[in-house]
Amino acid sequence: MNAALKLSDLTIAYDRHPAVHHLDGAFELGSLTAIVGPNGAGKSTLLKTLAGLKRPASGAIDRAGLKPRDIAYLPQQAEIDRSFPIDVSDAVLMGEWSLFGPFGGASKKARARAGEALKAVGLEGFEARPVGTLSVGQLQRALFARMMLRDASLILLDEPFNAIDARTTADLLAVVRQWHGEGRTIIAVLHDLPQVRAHFPATLLLARECIGWGRTAETLTPANLERARNVAEAWDEGAEVCVKAA
Repeated sequence: MNAALKLSDLTIAYDRHPAVHHLDGAFELGSLTAIVGPNGAGKSTLLKTLAGLKRPASGAIDRAGLKPRDIAYLPQQAEIDRSFPIDVSDAVLMGEWSLFGPFGGASKKARARAGEALKAVGLEGFEARPVGTLSVGQLQRALFARMMLRDASLILLDEPFNAIDARTTADLLAVVRQWHGEGRTIIAVLHDLPQVRAHFPATLLLARECIGWGRTAETLTPANLERARNVAEAWDEGAEVCVKAA
């Protein structure tokens, strides 16, 4: 198996309190994987660590030579500041920020690509709209368009379909399928298990530790889901980072 990301005894902590501990495994190159688990299972924390935004407490992540430019990360909408005075076109163009920098201007070609991306997500004609006026679904469409311009080989999505309507969800799932068809590696934190079963071939079931990781049908079994709930409910929030027994 060619791995896009390989995790070796990965432990992630906040102030020495474990959020995820002793995680081993790999996300296959070009795979489409859901991360699921109970509330507080460490899913978003793991995704931020995979993106390079948080350092592990111990263990390692082998990113197989991926550079920051190769990784696109979409946080939950609650973490996005919608008050920043920027229009939709410029928000999408931030996907190419690394190419023109803070003092450069977007090229004509980049603006054309931004227009094409907005058309692809159903926002043609929204270029001059302030981001703050968009609905939740419209904003998520714009953020997906921005990721199109990023053209990354590893795409990390945190609850990308949360609180958006069914039509927008279907349209954005089509974008995810397109990315997958292009051979990109996609990892998404999700909570809708029927959606995961229908659209994501691989799943990591997390409850601060790995409960199951592999093909979705083999991972999301009733026994595994019950175990995940039990582990999450029994977790000691005050526990220090443990040392794995030899």
